[in-house]
Amino acid sequence: MRHDGTVTGGRGLLEVIALSALDAERAERGGADRLEVVGTMDDDGLSPDPSLVAEIAAATGLPLRVMVRARAGFGTDGEELARLRGLAVAYRGAGADGLVLGFLDATGAVDVDAVTEIVGATDGPWTFHRAIDACPEPDRAWAVLHGLPRLDQVLTAGSTRGVGDGLTALLRRAETDEPARSRILAGGGLRPEHVPVLAQSGITAFHIGSAARPDGSFAAPVDAALVRGWRDLINDALASPG
Repeated sequence: MRHDGTVTGGRGLLEVIALSALDAERAERGGADRLEVVGTMDDDGLSPDPSLVAEIAAATGLPLRVMVRARAGFGTDGEELARLRGLAVAYRGAGADGLVLGFLDATGAVDVDAVTEIVGATDGPWTFHRAIDACPEPDRAWAVLHGLPRLDQVLTAGSTRGVGDGLTALLRRAETDEPARSRILAGGGLRPEHVPVLAQSGITAFHIGSAARPDGSFAAPVDAALVRGWRDLINDALASPG
């Protein structure tokens, strides 16, 4: 099994969305540290077939975290939850190093029961995805996340509208919540100019999807040169004195 992709030392983490083995190969060539494997970008990212996970695992040595989400929104129910739990097990068997998931209850709070049922079916680290940005009480949501087993990262833009609108919230979270600072995976409309500012606040993990593709389109495959540009940008930002 691959290393989980958590980067230590002075190097930050660059995670790239992969929809295919070609995406994975090009992301690795460009200097990505980890892949988020998604079946389709419909509804902001849905679960892949386990066969795709196996295909990508065979094409790259990068760690893979796989999206566990079957429909739009951040809710789930009993029948679907059983299917998602089965998918989580299948993904680990296909070569995934971890999972990406996040569910909210009817009040918009973290659905601890749903999340823990899925992650409890496997071992390994996992990412709570941008459902966090839809929580009406983010402080309470983060407090809950800090208590969940094996959660090591939270993909967040600080706003449902993306990093451009959520930058101030991300900086405030990093400055006032030390456990959150080490878990933040900044992504969702991330632009190059955001990286140095986020790095100065102590955030060292970054996530890109459309920004790794020509014209920002998921219809195009990942471009290794674009990934390399982000890799160099992150390296430079983290090497600069804060």
